[in-house]
Amino acid sequence: MDRMIYTAMTGAKHILEQQATTAHNLANVTSTGFKAQIDSFRAVPVLSDGLPTRAFVVDSTVGADFNAGTIQQTGRELDVAVHGKGWLAVQRADGSEGYTRNGSLKVNENGILQTANGLTVLGDGGPITIPPDIAISIGKDGTISSVSNATLPGPSNALGRLKLVNPDEATLKRSDEGLFVTKNGVPADADAEVQVISGALESSNVNVVDAMVTMISLARQFEMQMKLVQSAENNANKASQLLNMS
Repeated sequence: MDRMIYTAMTGAKHILEQQATTAHNLANVTSTGFKAQIDSFRAVPVLSDGLPTRAFVVDSTVGADFNAGTIQQTGRELDVAVHGKGWLAVQRADGSEGYTRNGSLKVNENGILQTANGLTVLGDGGPITIPPDIAISIGKDGTISSVSNATLPGPSNALGRLKLVNPDEATLKRSDEGLFVTKNGVPADADAEVQVISGALESSNVNVVDAMVTMISLARQFEMQMKLVQSAENNANKASQLLNMS
C-alpha cells in the first residue's frame, strides 16, 4: 500500500488532539480566571533513503494565552480579581505552590481561607485564618482586614496579606489540575506591585467565536486527511486489478 497512508494517519491523529484542546478551551469558557491553551502544528521531515518529499505533522503545545479576561463585579466580599499581570498563590495537594487567577474564595469550617476548589490560599506568612463572626475587606495590595460584627463600629484588624506574585510567563507551565507552576519548581517571590480588585472576578479569556472557527477548520482538515487515506486505498485496489489482469 502507498506509504501516503501513514502520513495521512499521522495528520488525522494530531488534528484530533488539537480538536480536543479546542474543545477543552470551549468547555472552560465560563471558568473563572481560565487561560486558554494554545497548540500548533509543526512539520517533521520523513527521513528515508528516498527524496525528502514527505513530512509528518505533529501537534505541540506552545503554551497558554496569558491575556486577561473581563473583570465582572460581584459585590461579594471574598471575591478578588487580579488587576493586570499577576497571580494568586495557593497550596497544591502535594504541598507545593501553584498559581491561579481564580479569585473566588471561601472560608472552610476551620476558618482557613481557600479557593472555590478547596485549595488553601497562601499569604505572605503561610495560610490565612479568618475568625468567625467578622466582616472581611480586601485591599488593593491584598491585605485582608476584619471588622467585628459585635460592636458598631468595630476596630479594624489586619488578618494577613494575600501572596501575590508576578513571575515571568515564560517560566510558567500548566499543571494537571489546571494551576500554573514554575518550570523549575522554585516558588516565585511575592511582588508588591501586583494589585487586586475586591468584589470582582475575572472571566475566562477564551474567545468563543475564534474557538468555534478553529473547530470547523480542524474538522475540514480531518476530512482532507480521510480523503487521502481513501485515495491510497483506491490506488491500492487499482494496482491489484492491473496485476490480476497481467
